[in-house]
Amino acid sequence: MLRTSQGALASDGYVPFDGPKTTWHEGFDRYDFVMDDAAGAITPMTALAGEVAGFSVDTAVKGGKRRCVVVVPKKAAPGTPWSWRGCYWNHEPQAEVELLRRGFHIAFVAPDGGKQGKAWDRWYTFLTEEHGMAKKAAFIGMSKGGVNEFNWGVVNPDKVACIYADNCALYEDDFAKIPELARHDVPVLEVGGTEDSLLRLNTLAIEDIYHQAGGLITVMIKEGHAHHPHSLQNPKPIADWIEQHMIRSTANRPAFVDANYTKRYYYSLEPSYIFLKEEATYATARGPGFTECYDRYDANNPGTFRSDGISIIVPKTVAQGKPWMFTGDPIERDSTVEQALLAKGFHIVIARLGGGGAEQKRWDDTYKLLVDNGFSSNPVLKGTGPKAGEAYAWAVANPGKVSCIYARNPLMRSLMAGKAQPIDNLAALAKAGVPVLHDCGALDPWLESQTRVVEKRYKELGGKITVVVREGEGHFPTAPKDPKPVVDFITARAQ
Repeated sequence: MLRTSQGALASDGYVPFDGPKTTWHEGFDRYDFVMDDAAGAITPMTALAGEVAGFSVDTAVKGGKRRCVVVVPKKAAPGTPWSWRGCYWNHEPQAEVELLRRGFHIAFVAPDGGKQGKAWDRWYTFLTEEHGMAKKAAFIGMSKGGVNEFNWGVVNPDKVACIYADNCALYEDDFAKIPELARHDVPVLEVGGTEDSLLRLNTLAIEDIYHQAGGLITVMIKEGHAHHPHSLQNPKPIADWIEQHMIRSTANRPAFVDANYTKRYYYSLEPSYIFLKEEATYATARGPGFTECYDRYDANNPGTFRSDGISIIVPKTVAQGKPWMFTGDPIERDSTVEQALLAKGFHIVIARLGGGGAEQKRWDDTYKLLVDNGFSSNPVLKGTGPKAGEAYAWAVANPGKVSCIYARNPLMRSLMAGKAQPIDNLAALAKAGVPVLHDCGALDPWLESQTRVVEKRYKELGGKITVVVREGEGHFPTAPKDPKPVVDFITARAQ
């Protein structure tokens, strides 16, 4: 334990704040400071009486001096978590008050007109190195506060646990830098209003950038709300999100996933509609704050088969026997079958097709990598459209290594197979007793020319094939709206 200058005991590494103190909402201890930008000195000061009464602070930077504030919880949470903002102190502070109740410190540093630099770095050092607070903090920015959090965060992504951006504003040249935050695994929560002029140009633009970069971004859009008021009257969803995203887990990261893999995330974009009682309106909510989110690892190692694009998506809880789906299909946000299988503990493994003549070896190497690392020796083979032909081709070459085949609106052609196309080469699968499911739209032109031909031939060879025909559907969508028949078929055979 550490004994402070005040004689109080503190947790190892944490140094309580000294100097004049006042109180902030609900009686939390507030400490005010002034920073000399040139010298870097941070000196305790007494808040002015008007500031204390109104919980406010003078945010102007005058003569190279800027104000800073720390508010202390009644009891600090383990790890001494904290949040900070650099604009509009005490504006709609509901989330920060809730975080204080949960044991967070909250902090403020007066903003610069443009980018953030040495003064902000000094404030971070003061809190983390001189007072032992967590090395990664939550960042809160409202309106132009978005400039503060995104600019400092992009330069210091290893020091930011997560970002909460509320109807945020950015400069034009800020957007190109945002993927850096996603690459460093910084989750973002955006709260906005449907009538806010910044919604399309900022909030939704940031969401699109984060999706393309594979990052974690959750969005809540309040129906009928403009730029003000910020935040939520009941801040629980915001505080919950911040608390949950202070630390990311890699508990189920496969052993073979090394530095040659880039970590991203996979989650559905299906929205939820949440009634906000206090605002008497609804919010459209989407992203990992409101749906299951899974770790995704993409290989990026030039010079090996991995450079052709193996990806693996990891379930929250791994099912017994480590079952997995082996596919050439890219996983989309509406991939309902894959989402259902992830929920049941399956891994999803995607092996790309380069078209360079090495498809068979690429898939063989991927299979060996997984099995050598304890995964099931009998994966599910899956393909949509022409990718179904590739799944069949690999299964034909390896019938003893397949638990079952699932094909969605298949085209039975294959780059992997060469001259012996799968539609004419089904005997090995039938002999090995590989069960097959085709899931087809009744209006898909390939139903008759592909699936019905496979169905007839497979049955004649003694194979087991099930065909699901969905009335009113064509070739698209590529994922079934109701995945249950497919998932039941797969789980009954893969486990």
